[in-house]
Amino acid sequence: MITMFSISNFTENDDVQMLDALGAFQVIEWKRDLSVTPDSAMVAYFSSEMNVRRRQVICDLSQAPVTVQAGAMQWMVGDVETTTGVSGVGDFLGKAVRGAVTKETAIKPEYKGTGKLILEPTFKYILLIDVANWGNSIVLDDGIFLACYSSLQHQAVMRSNISSAVAGNEGLFNLSINGYGALCLESPCPKEELIEVTLDNDVLKIDGNMALCWSGSLNFSVERSGKSLIGSAASGEGLVNVYRGTGKVLLAPTTY
Repeated sequence: MITMFSISNFTENDDVQMLDALGAFQVIEWKRDLSVTPDSAMVAYFSSEMNVRRRQVICDLSQAPVTVQAGAMQWMVGDVETTTGVSGVGDFLGKAVRGAVTKETAIKPEYKGTGKLILEPTFKYILLIDVANWGNSIVLDDGIFLACYSSLQHQAVMRSNISSAVAGNEGLFNLSINGYGALCLESPCPKEELIEVTLDNDVLKIDGNMALCWSGSLNFSVERSGKSLIGSAASGEGLVNVYRGTGKVLLAPTTY
């Protein structure tokens, strides 16, 4: 099937800037919101000045098929085929269970073809990650997955100690993305503020939900901050998230 289309007044609009690109993904940002009323103009102006802007992901499907979070598609053009990404009853049940335990949508639609797919605008910050730079395995905190190459594998991983996870009010499972390809994440903080910690057979302890993602090679658990309950109480800290081994952790400057 030969398709021909052209898109005008989009990426070349002087109100749009290209923030980042990786493989099939491009991230654009709308510098100003011109669709305002006299009542909303002041809020729109100061939002733009403080970097509260709409951002969108453009997917060039001619480079690779992509899998996106359910409901994330805004529009598409050209030769684009949409599938559920489910190969059978067993696959559906497995994805449903994984979605339930990781708080992600059970079915993530897959798009392939030679056209373009544009995702819904968001005021969050978009991170483009090459999974190969994370040892071909990256574990995500709940709710930040947006899109990835369909060649990447999704897996639910359980943390090492169940009892402390329950006590720390943390989920027992996280979504792991494995293989080769690009990944889009929705971050509560801009890339410029995120802190990357690289561990070489060492330990990182974090008081609070600050880690966005970490290498699949790391052992993740929830533990007492001190060696004893009395020590934890005396330090003023309770349970902390602990990452052990060799790999990387990407964390926000504050709990989100």
